This record gives sequence, C-alpha cells and structure tokens, in this order.
Amino acid sequence: MLGRSLFGLLSLSSALPVALSLFIFIFASPGISADRKVDLELVLAADISGSMDQEEAVLQRTGFINAIRHSEVIATIQRGRYGRIAITYVEWAGDLFQTTLVDWTEVSDEASAEAFARAVAEPPVRRAMWTSISTVIDYAVASFDNNGFGAHRKVIDISGDGPNNSGGYAPSARDRAVAKGVTINGLPIINNRPGPFGFVPMPNLDLYYEDCVVGGFGAFVIVANGFQDFARAVRRKMILEIAAEVPARPLLHLAAERYRPTCDAGELQIQRFQNQLP
Repeated sequence: MLGRSLFGLLSLSSALPVALSLFIFIFASPGISADRKVDLELVLAADISGSMDQEEAVLQRTGFINAIRHSEVIATIQRGRYGRIAITYVEWAGDLFQTTLVDWTEVSDEASAEAFARAVAEPPVRRAMWTSISTVIDYAVASFDNNGFGAHRKVIDISGDGPNNSGGYAPSARDRAVAKGVTINGLPIINNRPGPFGFVPMPNLDLYYEDCVVGGFGAFVIVANGFQDFARAVRRKMILEIAAEVPARPLLHLAAERYRPTCDAGELQIQRFQNQLP
C-alpha cells in the first residue's frame, strides 16, 4: 500500500513540471494571443497636408466624426461575430508628421461610438507640409503591435487629396503592409482647386490610389467627389470595411480609357517645383 502511494506521489511530482511547462507554453506562446477579440482593427488615417485649406481639413475630420456616430455604422458593427471593433484615428502629412489623435478604442454601441467621435473632435485641426503616404502606412502598421486587440482583419483606411511626395516609395510601404496581412483601402478626395503653392491637382487620383496605395485581401477604393462629398464617402467606406464587403466597380469606370498616373508622379512634381526655385 505504501509502495503504491509512494509511486503515485512520485508520478504526481514528475507530472507537475510537465504540466507547468505546458501551462507556460500555452499562455506565454507568442502565437497565442490573450488580446480582446474584435471583428476588425481599423486605422483611420486622414491627410492634413498643405494641399487642403483649413475649411477642407475641418470638413474631412467632421466627415469621420459623423460617420462614426451614424446609426448604420453602429448597426453594422453590432452584426459582427463579436459585435465590436477597435479603431484608432491618425492625422498625417509629410514624412515627419504623423500623430495619433485617438489611440486604439473599442467601439460596440452608440455610447462608445459617441465617446470616440468626441475624442476625435476635441483636438484643434492642424495642417502640415508635404504628403507621405508611405510613412503613414509604416506608422499605421506598427500601431497594430501590442494594441490590446485581436482580429483576423486589420485594415488601414487612408484618405487624401494628393499623391505621395515625401518619404519612401508608396508601393514599397504598401507591399510591406500586405506582407504582414494588413489591408489598405483608399479614399481619394477629388479636389480641382490648385494647392497653395500652385500645384495642379493630380488627374485621376483614384487610379493612382488603385495602382500605388491600396493592397491586401479585399482592398478597394471609394472616391469622394470633393470635400463636401467626403461624409457620404467615408460612411459608405466604413460600412463596407466593417461588414467585410467589397464594392462593385462601376461599368463606366471599367470601360473608360483614362490616364493612369505613375507611382512616382508626386515626387516628380516636387522635383520640378524645386528646380524652378531661384
């Protein structure tokens, strides 16, 4: 009897280190996350470069605020598997200006959406020089790390009214993001007004976004026809992103033969501008 008890005690004592090791492996393994599960991790990245004036920058931010509050956006969130998403709001310009106005926040209902919208509205609207889509992509990708949330879908939502003209090459940043499983969607703002330095707006900016900015599983572009149209465009875009849907491209868009800007068009424009300086 003593032998059996002793054998059982020895077996138990031998098993404890194994069980402890297994416990540590399960809960400390980098491949297994204890993050809060959500249906989507979404970076809202808004261009505030000098190509837009103060009124346009305000219209853009207001569009995001109203979209987040919209009942259809909230209803789409609640139809997800977990009924919640994580969002962060970033404003950006050149390669030296990216700022997170609202850090990663869970949004699941009207109250949390309203709190997030108020946080976005609180800071003053600023603008800065140049446009670095490449840098904000890298910045946004890094923000997914250790953000406290876990989702199968990670999306960067980039809005802007011009091409990349500072920092790295936009397609290279896009490819790095896609390699990490991140999807980049685009919201180009078609703005026919010349910028403060006389830059002519890029024709067919939507095609530039298609070829040089967006990428990843289910990536798409929604066009805002001017800043007055931004609120509608961003609301539709957020609903599609949250629902994991991709819009159909209009037949007119598919049939049209339009000039497709090169991915270095913005950088070349800056070079021409600098060459004209005394």
